[in-house]
Amino acid sequence: MNNETPLLKITDLTKVFGGQKALDRVNLTVMPGEVHGLLGENGSGKSTLIKILSGFYEPEAGSLEVNGTNVPLPLLPGQYRSLGFEFVHQDLGLLPSLTVTENLFMGRVAGSRAKFLSWRSARREAARVFDAYDVKLDPAAPVDEIRPVQRAVLAIIRAVEGLKASRASVGSSGEPNLLVLDEPTVFLPRQEVGVLFDLVRGIVADGNSVLFVSHDLDEVRQITKSVSVLRDGRSVGTLETATSTKRELVKLIVGRDLAEADADAPVTALSEDIILTVSDLNSSLVREVSFELRQGEILGLAGLVGSGYEDPVYSLFGADASATGSFQLGDRVVSFSGHRERDAVRMGMALVPADRKIFGSIPDLPMADNINVTVLDRFFSSGRLKHGKLRDNARSLLKEFDVRPPLPSMDYGFFSGGNQQKAMMAKWLQLPPTILLLHEPTQGVDIGAREQIYQVIRANAGTMSTIVASSDYEELATLCDRVGIFVKGQLLGFLTGDEVTHARIAEMCMGQVAEVREAVSSLSDSPTDDLPRNGAAT
Repeated sequence: MNNETPLLKITDLTKVFGGQKALDRVNLTVMPGEVHGLLGENGSGKSTLIKILSGFYEPEAGSLEVNGTNVPLPLLPGQYRSLGFEFVHQDLGLLPSLTVTENLFMGRVAGSRAKFLSWRSARREAARVFDAYDVKLDPAAPVDEIRPVQRAVLAIIRAVEGLKASRASVGSSGEPNLLVLDEPTVFLPRQEVGVLFDLVRGIVADGNSVLFVSHDLDEVRQITKSVSVLRDGRSVGTLETATSTKRELVKLIVGRDLAEADADAPVTALSEDIILTVSDLNSSLVREVSFELRQGEILGLAGLVGSGYEDPVYSLFGADASATGSFQLGDRVVSFSGHRERDAVRMGMALVPADRKIFGSIPDLPMADNINVTVLDRFFSSGRLKHGKLRDNARSLLKEFDVRPPLPSMDYGFFSGGNQQKAMMAKWLQLPPTILLLHEPTQGVDIGAREQIYQVIRANAGTMSTIVASSDYEELATLCDRVGIFVKGQLLGFLTGDEVTHARIAEMCMGQVAEVREAVSSLSDSPTDDLPRNGAAT
């Protein structure tokens, strides 16, 4: 085989569900030694294609070539390993209660017939493996105690090592392998993505290839050589990343130019009415944090991982038992100690957490149950739940918030990430809340759904105030009137007006404590009357 022979070539791949084509004659070619991006909105067919490659789905039509050899479809369960494929999904497939070594060699242990296993020897071998990848991981550390980026790195190394073992067992260890990374960075702080990308570059330097599936166009443009785009189950183009603009990619993905913010839109002043005052908030990560939130304001909180920028939203919602200090909402002063989630809801607060599947929903229940849980009492009559009215309300909300498909009876977990997030917004906004608390509101969301979520936040700014804790600086610059900068557990000040830009937020968050404190000292002490509303995208 030579470098002109594709590692992977898919031709006219077609998959039908219930009469609807999830894939319609899709084509995809991945060359040896490249990182190839696979882009598309939620529901475009990316997941279906990946599940066909893993043997989970059987296609109606299409052909597959691997390293120049035709491979009959459908693939049998587990056959992908003998072809040199491995998959790492966004949930990573790690067991948090086990150690790094136990997770690394999980497949070997499961297939071993040995009565005893020396974990001391296994830890030494794990250390050698990590050294080979120039990665620092403690083999004895429990996975639930290592950083998110280290978990992602562990999952990828485990996949690559598994590929080497499976290819060697069938005598094809010299051929390049394909690693499929399905949203591997979705739960990572942006500052740590580079660690993962260094590992990926090392993998492709050995002649292997990576199929990188992501909604983050900045990451895709940083790591890929070329990208293929799916829209509505069809292939709509393949571009060389280096010669393509972000706007070209967006237009391929959504089929149109997204509406750009009007740079000449009139600047409006924020209300002088203070709706929330936080005083001396202390938690496991932050110290003596105090700030005010005004009526109708969209307030951003930013910082590096471990800086504690997300702590205020969880403390305000009563989800952090370690929090101390107090806050004033209206005329009521509340101590963080003893403040819990039920109290927050009664006071008009709503929280959309970063991990919507674990902390914001019950994936195995129907969408109707998930979206109506905040207003369930409205559907009881004479002690009985009116299921018909509950489904009707869910159907109306799904239509209003453009959740696709608009099926109240479909389990929440079967919806795509963007549609899940829009449903979580609908769940809370139907109350409606006085204060909306958001942590990473567009994490794992495609570019079209992201813009819809931004529109929802802006549209409701007239009736509620919003706090957005995000590691996406462009998102904060797009949405927020002010952005608070957290460094090492301290809120050092606010950027306002023209200072609220992607570059400025990044500069502040990544600076040294002394430098940032000096840079924002004047902002910290400046009055906040008549702060301009920064609604334009940057």
